[in-house]
Amino acid sequence: MSALAEVDYSVTDRFAVTVGLPYVFAKYTGAMPPPSRLPVDACGCWHSEFQDFSFAGRFRLGSDVWAVTPLVAYGQPSHDYPFQGEAVVGKNLTEVRVGVSAGLKLVTLLPKASIQGTYTYAFVEKAIEEITIDRSNASVDFGYALTDRLYLRASGILQRTHGGLRAGSVSGDPFPLPGELNTPARMAQRDRLLKTNYWHLAAGASFSAGPVDLFAGYTKYVWGTDTHNGQAFTVGTTWYFELGS
Repeated sequence: MSALAEVDYSVTDRFAVTVGLPYVFAKYTGAMPPPSRLPVDACGCWHSEFQDFSFAGRFRLGSDVWAVTPLVAYGQPSHDYPFQGEAVVGKNLTEVRVGVSAGLKLVTLLPKASIQGTYTYAFVEKAIEEITIDRSNASVDFGYALTDRLYLRASGILQRTHGGLRAGSVSGDPFPLPGELNTPARMAQRDRLLKTNYWHLAAGASFSAGPVDLFAGYTKYVWGTDTHNGQAFTVGTTWYFELGS
């Protein structure tokens, strides 16, 4: 579980900056004894702390019908938190993300609908010098304004790791454990080094109540390797306000 506090400030009508910090709760809930054999997992208890600061900037090009928005983001661990095990809050690595979003209102086909896509490439700090763990993230989002206040959306989400190591599987397909985690140094850093790839599907809704938006979403694992199978529920609110001049 996580709680994210984020502030977004519009410097101009086209350029905006965002600062965020999540507080993450984690525990191991597997039916089998934890593979890590670490106390942080074996206790089956909650662990929580702040994760990574995020600083981002984006600039919008386009009109009211279409937009292309380049973006740059920087992620920095808020402190030196533990990263080994399942019940940890993150990987404790610095990263820089660059990417672009593009959106289009379907004014001719469906006047109340829009489609948006986002792609980012993350340059991730190396846990072991010779192993790259950069990644690509992409999403496609279809939205529909059911009423003036209620907005529905459906999304597809992709991650692909460029580099990383494969752990193998108990079945031996495509190869048995520990796969490419075949040295003490690699095994010690395994939670940072996995070649995590996945597809997710998501759906959600948001409701506008004047200066406040309420939103909820559901995300489901579809396919992946060296990742977790599961689902996620998200709820939140956004407040809009103006600073006095």
